[in-house]
Order: sequence, then structure tokens, then C-alpha cells
Amino acid sequence: MNIIYRTKKLEKICAVFEIAKREYGINMAQKIHQRVGELKAAESVDFLIQYCVGGCHPLFGNLAGSYAMDLVQPYRLIFEKCDNTIQCVRITKIVDYH
Repeated sequence: MNIIYRTKKLEKICAVFEIAKREYGINMAQKIHQRVGELKAAESVDFLIQYCVGGCHPLFGNLAGSYAMDLVQPYRLIFEKCDNTIQCVRITKIVDYH
């Protein structure tokens, strides 16, 4: 899948390991980069949900229409579909929404 990002800062965190490590620590940086790799390798969001890759699940309530993948507890990588015809996701944030 193609990935776009909500902000340049988020893109740098997801693309450059050292920046992610500086912002979140080594364990979180490893998990962020693992999840981004899984998103890139997946053929669709439905595939991620069906096989529970990275704990991928749809969100409800005020985050309806978005999806989450597990990072280091309690954090999640939040993303949404860009388009239903082209496999593209937009990573919107890294957050603890619990």
C-alpha cells in the first residue's frame, strides 16, 4: 500500500528511525517502523483486519472511519483509507486514545 502522512513531523517519525527513537524511545521506534512496514507490505486494509496484522482494528465513536494498529501499550498508530479504489492509507497520529 501507499502511505501518506497528516504532517511532515509524523512522516519524519515514521520514515527516520533516529527521529522516532528521539521522540518515543527505542522500543516504540522499533514498533512504529515495524507497523509502517506492515502497512506498506499489505495488499489492503481488509487484509490487515482479516489476519489481525499488528492488532489492526476499526475504530468507533469520534474516531469512526479510522483504524488502529497496536504499538507499545497504550499507544496506537491511527490511519484512515485514502481511497477505496487505490490502496492508500493516511497515517494521522500516534496516540493513546484510551
